[in-house]
Amino acid sequence: MTSSEPTGAAEPLAPHLTVADALALPVLRRGLPEVAAGAEQLDRPIRWVHVGEVPSLAQLLRGGELLLTTGIGLGRRASDQGRFVEQLAARGAAALLVALGTTLEELPRPLVVAAQVAQLPLVALRRQVPFVAVTEAIHTEIANGRYGLLRRGHDLNRRFAELLLAGDGIPEVLGALAEVLGNPVFLESGDGRLLFHVDPRADGDALDAWDAIERGGRISLGGAGLAAEVPAGAGPAARLVVLPVAAALDDVAAVAVDRAAAVVALALQRSRQEEELLGRERGNFLADLADGRSAAADAARQARAIGFGSRARALLPMAAQAAGPVSGEEWSRVMRDLRRRVEARGLAVLVGVRPRSRKLLLLAALADPAARDVTADAVAAAIGAAASGGLAHAVTIVAGHATSWEDAGAGLRTAAESAAIAAALPPAPWHDVARLDLLRLLGRWHDRDALARFAERTLEPLLAHDRGRKHQLLPTLEALCARSGQKAETARALHLNRQALYQRLARIEQLLEVDLDDPEQLLALNVALQARTVLAAVA
Repeated sequence: MTSSEPTGAAEPLAPHLTVADALALPVLRRGLPEVAAGAEQLDRPIRWVHVGEVPSLAQLLRGGELLLTTGIGLGRRASDQGRFVEQLAARGAAALLVALGTTLEELPRPLVVAAQVAQLPLVALRRQVPFVAVTEAIHTEIANGRYGLLRRGHDLNRRFAELLLAGDGIPEVLGALAEVLGNPVFLESGDGRLLFHVDPRADGDALDAWDAIERGGRISLGGAGLAAEVPAGAGPAARLVVLPVAAALDDVAAVAVDRAAAVVALALQRSRQEEELLGRERGNFLADLADGRSAAADAARQARAIGFGSRARALLPMAAQAAGPVSGEEWSRVMRDLRRRVEARGLAVLVGVRPRSRKLLLLAALADPAARDVTADAVAAAIGAAASGGLAHAVTIVAGHATSWEDAGAGLRTAAESAAIAAALPPAPWHDVARLDLLRLLGRWHDRDALARFAERTLEPLLAHDRGRKHQLLPTLEALCARSGQKAETARALHLNRQALYQRLARIEQLLEVDLDDPEQLLALNVALQARTVLAAVA
């Protein structure tokens, strides 16, 4: 077995003593062991060592024994020898070692054939060795292994508990477990939903592996992986699952999973983190999709694995950014309320957050791309209502274009980027990414100092005029630029008569030395205004 060990961790521990391990011990090497049958089964674990010389030896076994004999009880007839081996194999014996020289000079051919058929390791000891020395040496190795296993379990339990005491949560415990085992770790709710998973390989196919297992029925211990129950109060027990997609699982893995399950159960009962875990799991998926770490071809299938089963024709990517820090518990309340509100409207959404993030990401199912604005209205209203009841800060909501799974990642990325910039705009139920193209372009400007100098150089006379004055001119310029220079619309938006507007525009032209009827000069002013918005958002 190979496992991924964290830096500074204890040395990997052999989980059990195998037949091959026993044959390599000095006491048995002195007996010149020769494997006559079952060479491909030498990785069988040894539970105990038994010495016997009676034909009914198999009746004394419980499984996993290494048997030592001189051959007295094998019987003389081929049928007796075959039956002897068959009974040992049926009882789960680990191997049969026959010491030659006292009763037998060579292994009987029928015995060898029977062992080959039963796939039971059969070993001839060419030299005499004291059986008591063999049993003592092997039992010592087994005892040492068990002690080491207990010690490793104690070390793991302490490591997991220290993570919680240090203020970390279940995701960090699962991350430590995945690191130790080198395999993906999954936490399922009592009803079989995937709450959270960690994949130390980060190659993106862990969700596919879990989904494949779950389609065949929930796995059990000894099946395709390891599973341990996680008591979660009065309801059905949650489950901690490890799948051996990168490394084999052994007794050490079983101990690690058992210890982690106990710590996770304590954390669940103490803080009721199920909703927070579900939000982070979905947030990780949405963020990976937005960042291009999840393949578009796999996105729909992976989304179904975490509970978004909609087969809608289109998707609406949305993002909401809080104006201040938000805790995981606060986001959990918001998402719980949000799901309740959208489900009441008959909408299907996939929503999640990243840890210690101000941003919520969401994909809403669209029955028809033409329903984009109506759906955006409904979802934004639900987000706003849920946030007002669960957060101390206001949120800025942005809706993207209707899209397919193929372009959902890019849509989420655009919405998330726009939400950060739109936070500097006047409040609105939601902002349309189509109206934020210039802001996003300016937001990607690498030389922020140059952008700031341009905005200052272009607008400073107007800003200097407005400082300390009750009646400012900057809002008038902003309204004019927002309406592409249309003066009648600007007057209506500002609730001014035309004469009053014309007076203000004339004063602006005088201060900035521009002609507001010139489209190029108006565009430059608009860019400067948008640059100030971007710089305020990223300050």
